[in-house]
Formats: sequence, structure tokens, C-alpha cells
Amino acid sequence: MSEFESVITRGPRTQAEERRERAVTVGVDRPGLEWPLASSMAELERLVDTAGADVVASTTQRLDSPNPRTFVGSGKAEEIAELCRAHAADLVIFDDELTPSQQSNLEKIVGKNVKVIDRTALILDIFALHATSKEGRLQVRLAQNQYLLPRLRGMWAHLASNRMGGGVGSRFGEGESQLEVDRRMVRKRITSIKRELGHLSEVRNLQRESRYASGMFKVSIAGYTNAGKSSLINRLTNADVLSYDKLFATLDSTTRKFELPEGREITITDTVGFIQKLPTTLVEAFKSTLDEITGSDLILHVIDASSEEFEGQVNAVNAILDQIGAQSIRRIEVFNKCDLLSAEDLAALEARFPFSLRVSAHTGYGIDELIAQIAQAASSSDRHMDVLIPYTKGQLVSLAHERCHIVSESHEEQGTRIIMRVGASYASTFEPYLVN
Repeated sequence: MSEFESVITRGPRTQAEERRERAVTVGVDRPGLEWPLASSMAELERLVDTAGADVVASTTQRLDSPNPRTFVGSGKAEEIAELCRAHAADLVIFDDELTPSQQSNLEKIVGKNVKVIDRTALILDIFALHATSKEGRLQVRLAQNQYLLPRLRGMWAHLASNRMGGGVGSRFGEGESQLEVDRRMVRKRITSIKRELGHLSEVRNLQRESRYASGMFKVSIAGYTNAGKSSLINRLTNADVLSYDKLFATLDSTTRKFELPEGREITITDTVGFIQKLPTTLVEAFKSTLDEITGSDLILHVIDASSEEFEGQVNAVNAILDQIGAQSIRRIEVFNKCDLLSAEDLAALEARFPFSLRVSAHTGYGIDELIAQIAQAASSSDRHMDVLIPYTKGQLVSLAHERCHIVSESHEEQGTRIIMRVGASYASTFEPYLVN
């Protein structure tokens, strides 16, 4: 196995890998940052813990712009190397994305036994640990290979010291370097994974089109990672979606049917959590999953009310929703984990965001109001219809009960008379039976 293969094929850790790695985290405070550096570094520490490592030291530096050679200043780079030696660190993790050359230069400074990675690589590692479905694993592998391709040069720099000296015979076999071989291999893998994902995407599209053709009202749950999206869909639908107090506990979208109090069936889909500085490669790789959001009729934007950084999290989610083309879809902001707030904080939240909902997926607080809001959104474009359906068309009566809101129903000599609110996708089905 070549060096780059060992990087991109990481899977769940074995018992032999139980020893948690020791990490030094590095952040740079620059003008115009959307998030306070302290908050971003605290989240980075949570990401490190989720990946299975411990932060043993942390350092920051204020710069107007990153150093093109080492991202931080040369003095800070030496300080990082000293921290690694003092704390026997295994890796250094930067809170921002490094260029391939910056990563290579930093590795030379901190020493060959210490890995240098950035926030993007850390998130990719976490995704690799948590992807369970075939599509999810392929999406992660695609993002990993796309991230890896421009970094191959630095990974093979150590070979330079092993080459033969100049002179006759030293150029034999240099028609194609190991670097070029590996680049070609990575490109082939990217093409192969894209082809496989394309096939799975076609299957997902057929399933999605089937739901669209059914005329069901479609709800997607979106939000920052660990906001409680999976807990909410479990509370609403009695589903068994994995729910842990960890970042990116679930990656694969899950769709469940839900029956509104009026009897109408809708679908609710839980999607992958978002995060600030979410790598573009991941957004692209998970496009087929995120299409679940763009194809929905309503988005429940779930927000962690207990987080001190919820405003920044809201902005991060809104930016990604805009990026994937979901800006025109109706949204309901749902502040979750309200059971963790005091009465005063809850009142302040309600005063500040009067058009949002406040719920607790854990206790059930506010869930009835949320369901009522979903029902209102589902019926907002309904048409009021009074129809008489012949007894020979019993399947239409069943359809009305499954997909429409029945106001009244009676049995007459010619058939079943139903007054109901009908979604736009079904209005034409019942028009031939309208009662004048």
C-alpha cells in the first residue's frame, strides 16, 4: 500500500488503535472573522474529541493575513514545534485550511513524527468514522480524494533524499515519477467513485420522484450539527434514528412518514448537520443527499437554543442553504433544547424571535405547536372542494383520507360526498366529481 492509500482508506478504529492521539491546536485571529476565535477553537476541540484525540495544548496568533509559507509566523511555527516536543504530541491541527505547501513546510519544522492537518482534514476523518451507508462512504471517499490530490507532492517529498546521485544511470526509470503514478491513480479513483455515486444518485432520484409523484407534502430538517435534528425526528415519528451528543453523529439522510392530526400523511427527512467552515468538497460530495432539502416544501431549521453561539450557527446554516439553492423554500426556525434554558432566558428568546418555535425534543415541550405549524404549512395552498364520489370509485375515497384534510363526509344515494381541503397536486384528480 502506498503512502497516500493509507491516508484515504481510514475506517473505524480497531482495539489496537485505542490509545488516543495527543493534539496541539492552532488558530489565527484575523480581521473580519464571523466567529470569535475563542468559540471557533472551542468547537475545534470538540471536533478533535469526536475524532478520538485529546487536545494537550492550544495556541493562537493575531495576523492581518496568513503567512503564505507557514500560515502562522515563523516564530509561532517554532513555538508550535516546541509545544509538540514538550507535550509529546502526535499531531498539530489548524483551525483553518492549509495550502499543500504550508502543510509541507510546517511538517518540516515540527518534525517527521508529528502529523500536520487542518480543520478540513479533521472533518473528513470524522465523516469517515461515521459514514455507514454505501452512498455515505462513497461520498466521504470522494471528498477525501479531492482533498488529497493537490497534496500528493508534499507527501512524496521524502523520496528526494533517497534518489541516486547524478551521472550516468541516475536517470533510468524517471520517465514517470511515483508522484505522477499516484496522481493518475487518485484521478482514476475520483472518476470511479463519481460513476458509482451517479448510479446510486439515480436510484435515490427515482425514490425521490416517487415521493414527489405521490403528492405528499415534504418536510426537511436542517441545522447545525448536534442541534438535535435526529432527536426531533425521533420525537415526531417514533423513528429509531441514531441520536448521540456528538458532532456529526449521523451523516445519512433518513425519511419517515408522519400522519398529521387531520389524517393527512407527509414525509419528514433528517439530513446531515452543517458546521462553520464546512469544506466545499464535502458540500459537493454530499450533493445528492442535500438535494433532499432542495426538493422539500418546508424546511425546519433546528437551532440549539442552549448554545451561546447559536447566532453564528444560524448564519452558517443559512449560508449553506443559500449555497445549495434552498433560499426560496419556506422555513420555520425551531429552537430546540429549550428544557436547558431558564424561564427568564426562554422568555427573552420568545421576545427576540417571536415568529420562531421553541421546543424540546427531549421532553416534548412545544411539539404540539410545531405539528400545528407543519399542518398549517401543508394546507396553505389547499383548495376547498365539495365532491361526490361514486361508490365504484372507492380508491378515491381512500386517497382523500390519506392525502387531503376531510372537513365533512356523508353517504348519499349516488356516492360518498366529501367536503375537504385538497393539495394542488391532487385537485385535478377530484375535479370531475365537483358538486356545483
